[in-house]
Amino acid sequence: MHHPQDFPVAPPPAHVGWWLLLPLVLAIVAIVAAMTTASKTPPSLAAWSTVPFVLLVGAVLALALRRRAIVLDNRELQVRATFYTKKLAVESIDLDKARVVSLEEHTELSPMLKTNGFSLPGFKAGHFRLRNLGKAFCLVTDRTRVLTLPLRDGSLVLVSPARPADLLARLRELAAPTPRR
Repeated sequence: MHHPQDFPVAPPPAHVGWWLLLPLVLAIVAIVAAMTTASKTPPSLAAWSTVPFVLLVGAVLALALRRRAIVLDNRELQVRATFYTKKLAVESIDLDKARVVSLEEHTELSPMLKTNGFSLPGFKAGHFRLRNLGKAFCLVTDRTRVLTLPLRDGSLVLVSPARPADLLARLRELAAPTPRR
């Protein structure tokens, strides 16, 4: 019997939540200020409905930010990152080239251009172009310990498990040929 194996994601920096909260608060303040100073007539109900809408958007984004998981289920690696999920077979990873790096030192691997992702300072999730222009699926919460998983199709998966060496060792263990009896 097999059980999915969870690899905890490294927690993002504490300031990540502020990068989400601060623009929402500023937007609400700006909306209320615009409605109360724009004219002498009271704002309509439709105008006031923008405030709960902004709060709803903030709640959805905050919940998405909490959706982070790295799971090894049988021979499939699943990376759940906000609104995005990447599933890949262990055989699709070039484990001979996989390694744990610091993006502070290996800046060419830094996610630079968001093509379809969620990005806050200190947090990258989804699809990105790297500084070296390569394609990558990212779940990066700790730039100092990132597991780079090159795929056989030429793209890359960048993840920040709390213990990246453990995940890499488990992937290599699964990829090792099984001895015949």
